[in-house]
Amino acid sequence: MSLPPCPAPFNMAAHVLQHARTAPDKIALEVLGDAPERWTYAALARAVGGVASGLLEMGLRPGDRVVIRLGHSVDVPLVHLAALAVDLVPIPVSSQLTAAELTPMARHVAPALVVQDPALAAPDIAAPVVGPDRLAAWRSLPPAAFAMGDPDRPGYIVFTSGTTKTPRAVLHAHRAVWARQAMIRDWADMRATDRVLHAGAFNWTYTMGTGLMDPWTVGATALIAAPPARPDALGVLLSAARATIFAAAPGVYRQMLRHPVPELPDLRHGLCAGEKLTEPLRDAWRAATGTDLHEAFGQSECSTFISGAPHGPAPPDTLGRAQGGRAVAVLGLDGPLSADTPGELAIRADDPGLMLGYLGDPAATAERHRDGWFLTGDRGQIDRDGWVRYLGRMDDLLNAGGFRVSPLEIEAVAESFPDLREAAAITREVRAGVSVIALCYAADRALDETALARHCEARLARYKQPRVFERVDALPRSANGKLMRRALAKTDEDRP
Repeated sequence: MSLPPCPAPFNMAAHVLQHARTAPDKIALEVLGDAPERWTYAALARAVGGVASGLLEMGLRPGDRVVIRLGHSVDVPLVHLAALAVDLVPIPVSSQLTAAELTPMARHVAPALVVQDPALAAPDIAAPVVGPDRLAAWRSLPPAAFAMGDPDRPGYIVFTSGTTKTPRAVLHAHRAVWARQAMIRDWADMRATDRVLHAGAFNWTYTMGTGLMDPWTVGATALIAAPPARPDALGVLLSAARATIFAAAPGVYRQMLRHPVPELPDLRHGLCAGEKLTEPLRDAWRAATGTDLHEAFGQSECSTFISGAPHGPAPPDTLGRAQGGRAVAVLGLDGPLSADTPGELAIRADDPGLMLGYLGDPAATAERHRDGWFLTGDRGQIDRDGWVRYLGRMDDLLNAGGFRVSPLEIEAVAESFPDLREAAAITREVRAGVSVIALCYAADRALDETALARHCEARLARYKQPRVFERVDALPRSANGKLMRRALAKTDEDRP
């Protein structure tokens, strides 16, 4: 199914809040917890419009940038949508960043305003600041009108999550939300009747998109726990909230399965993004709940564009395939490669969900483009039926005796070993100039590493087999649940 052109004039916030007109009394958001909140679509739209008026009263003008430095609060989506509504450029940032990390990022985007929770470390920049109390007062102001305009104009900025040494400011257009129709249809299968529970916090971009913007776009009800529920409590929360779709990083599902999961009669399926979903984890979730997990692949520059879906489940060991209306290829030096040939995954450069570019860095933007394609920096292959197999980051490939090896292949084999929870393959230098593949693994007890080695030998070519094994309490992960393979490698380099 093709993706129709984005209409013009267009405004992202107006698109997301369209059901405030058609279903004003329907519940758009339920905040679950000791102090529950319920927001109708009409109330949500009124609050967004009021905050937009407050931003304009500050003297901000179209194109001005607004850093959102808030914790786990409904104020995050309110400010985000309010800024978009009046052609300001919102920039949500993680509440876990230190002032030292945040300050250079804030200086790079040069905001006209910082919306700041006083409980969080603030960036060291010269810019006006408003806090939650003022935001609360703005909600009741007469709502500002939506600023309609070119779908290609700047919409919002997110920072990349760590594939480069310094996070890059990714500038997206208003049209980015239009491309999410493909995700809603060919990944989430989200409908107006759904109740969508996201395990993340309000200030995570995965939550903002899949947990809030997508449900609101289709007229569904978004469910967010405050404070975020512990993994051992999420099953009970899913059941009590009668959630029909659950979205989380694979690591959350993995932690949930370490505890009893209650019956979930309302749940249709789960959604995964943020890191690679393994087949053992998918199988374990299916056995525990009777529902499937559907994975999506994307990045800060283009959100998700490859996925499986309830109407087209991904075959084992694949990510899925290109969502309808998205053109995906595997590139070599001379262009797209034939079926089943490994190369670099790419998406067409005219995809409506693709970023406008890296703010202030046209050279870095140009490096990611080649002959009408946008290079993802990820390695994969596509079979004759369009199913995509993920082979890891281009710069994460391991060098084993001159062979280039994907760590994911090794990890998938290791994670099928009994009682091994998760694994990470890295390169370890055992003596000057000599490196081998090492496997760091998490398990609740010491495993028979001789048996683990034999398990890998039976399933991997010799050059792919780990030569060193190390048990750890847990693998290092980012705040968003992504495996920090480089942190393991750094730890390894620092060994005496």
